[in-house]
Amino acid sequence: MSSSSPIGLGTALNDGTLGLVGCAIVLVAAVVWSANSMHVERTDFALTYVGAKMVQGGMGRHLYDIGKQVQLRDSMFRDASPIYFEHPPFEALALAPLASIPFRTAYLIWGVFNVIVVLAVMVWLRRYLLWPSEDLVYVCLWLLFAPIAVAIYQGQSSVIVLGVFAATFVLLKNNHPLAAGAALGIGLLKFQFVVPMAIVFLLRRQWRFLGGFALSAAVLGVLSGIAVGWSGLIDYARLLTRVGSNPQNISLGSAVDMPTLHGLVYALAGKHITAAGLSAVVALLSIALLTWIAREWKGGSDFDLMFAAGTAASLLSGAHMFTQDFSPLIPSMYVAGLALRKLRGKLRVVLAIVLIVFWTFPLYLFLIGWHCLYLMAIALLAFTWACVRGAELARNRQAIHTHTVAAG
Repeated sequence: MSSSSPIGLGTALNDGTLGLVGCAIVLVAAVVWSANSMHVERTDFALTYVGAKMVQGGMGRHLYDIGKQVQLRDSMFRDASPIYFEHPPFEALALAPLASIPFRTAYLIWGVFNVIVVLAVMVWLRRYLLWPSEDLVYVCLWLLFAPIAVAIYQGQSSVIVLGVFAATFVLLKNNHPLAAGAALGIGLLKFQFVVPMAIVFLLRRQWRFLGGFALSAAVLGVLSGIAVGWSGLIDYARLLTRVGSNPQNISLGSAVDMPTLHGLVYALAGKHITAAGLSAVVALLSIALLTWIAREWKGGSDFDLMFAAGTAASLLSGAHMFTQDFSPLIPSMYVAGLALRKLRGKLRVVLAIVLIVFWTFPLYLFLIGWHCLYLMAIALLAFTWACVRGAELARNRQAIHTHTVAAG
């Protein structure tokens, strides 16, 4: 799985580099504007700041005490979001230094850091993402992908997860499975998305990859223990159980606002099924989906498309997902865009429509406003199916080519 020849985005004065500079200016300006806006206290970063403040102030063992979270939140913000901090303890520990400075300054620093990560990933991946051929169009499509903008505005860790999936993709292409697994493990910031991908590799018996993943998980587990202690870890498990048992609760994340299998099933059958029944159905569907991906993932010429399918399936299997959590999908969208050239008929039409849907910026805003973002799960399912079918066709073409060469 060797890498493609590099494209010099950012290394020469051309349209692509100018577009990259323009993208950087727009994103940083947006962060500065957001940091000074009256609504910044309602961003997700405000909740992260509360969690970091509790750890920084020696209240780590009470991090997942909702009452204490609300008390601290309301003492700092006049108009805070009603959602609680429910990210892993090690995230609060890692961001604790930001809690020692004023909130708006911390938001600005974190926002600029996320912009730098996006730009770095954009440049790094260009040599592997050969579609579109024009660098300027490549850069503009990043800027037009709404989940990236939402993640930066909200101060979410989704941008870090994007970097994690990008690193995993590149390391696997360059045959470094141990490092790739370790990279994916860092994505336990959003464990609901990286654990399904790890399950795919478990079903594929990729032991070196899993060894790297386990190493990162162990380190982050130790850091979590340092942050909140044993009692805090127990409280975190209880909070996660509470989240899963209350799919209608806005403060815990309403399921109809989630483009996952969980959100889709809840929207279609939530009134006719208990929370336990919903969890069981979603678990079975997720296992079936991940097993299908693992069985179809043969390696070789189909790697890029199967990684894309695995990424989409992992997002679908995550029980807690919002608009910004689409961010890790964008490399896979470029992979699918390149594959369009070799596809025909219904498969090409489906994949093209799905990509248009993903890149239609206003659509996310409308679906959020209408509380029906769960409909995007259908697009994710179609994308997954199209990538798997495209990978199968790539394998068949490779087999025919190999047979022809051998016969000749």
